[in-house]
Amino acid sequence: QVQLVESGGGLVQAGDSLRLSCAASGLPFSSYAMGWFRQAPGKEREFVARINYRGASTSYEDSVKGRFTISRDNAKNTVYLQMNSLKPEDTAVYYCAADRRWVTRADDYDYWGQGTQVTVSS
Repeated sequence: QVQLVESGGGLVQAGDSLRLSCAASGLPFSSYAMGWFRQAPGKEREFVARINYRGASTSYEDSVKGRFTISRDNAKNTVYLQMNSLKPEDTAVYYCAADRRWVTRADDYDYWGQGTQVTVSS
């Protein structure tokens, strides 16, 4: 079965950096676009970033542009989210997701990880 396993979350201070990883198995990883989403308490899950199957195209939610970078290593079946200059408002559970299409809506993604908590203190 398909598994997406996130790691790398934690508690950091404002201005710090974190790198999230998402290891995929059970699917032809290099055929799937990958996305990162986040969900803060009491809020809906929101799109953060996506990368196409080859890693040639990326897009970001406006509030993370210039601070976050999504990348992938198809040889390792892993997608990454490098998060710099973290802010308290970035605090959320971060999820990776996989879909064959180039989409941004959470409802459109076929597969999801269990999430990793990122907490940014001020």
